[in-house]
Amino acid sequence: MKLASNPKLCIKRAKIALVFILALYFLIVVIGNLTDYGTNYMFVEHVLKMDTTFNSPNLMWRAINNVATFHIFYWIIILTEIIATIFLFKGAILMSKKDKKAQEKGLTNSFRGLIISMILWFGYFITIGGEWFAMWQAEIWNGLTPAFRMFTISGIIFLILMHKD
Repeated sequence: MKLASNPKLCIKRAKIALVFILALYFLIVVIGNLTDYGTNYMFVEHVLKMDTTFNSPNLMWRAINNVATFHIFYWIIILTEIIATIFLFKGAILMSKKDKKAQEKGLTNSFRGLIISMILWFGYFITIGGEWFAMWQAEIWNGLTPAFRMFTISGIIFLILMHKD
């Protein structure tokens, strides 16, 4: 069967591909965070210390200067990425099965992975990092643009999956 002659199959394969690519993205991020732990750890440290913000006394009481807390925050991020990776890979694999029940489980797992992804980017980075720790004020240690990009990608994939084949 030609892909172009069957739009439903094309949409189904596109959904699987998008979920798989996002799972692959998360896998690469996790590998990077584990094999180059120090680089992104420094990012978390600077955001929590708020040492690259405007240093407003009205906000600096929020700053954290505790090494153990830096590691805890970073590991929460890494574990969230791992969980998203697992759900997304499982979702893509199950969505590609011929069995309808497996496909439904795959869709559910994909939604779970996407929701976790959106919580990570919007909740952790944009809300907590960006607003609570005033990351928006930092020139160097500012992850708002990448976080917004990844939240948007996850949201678009979420909406695409909502569309009936």
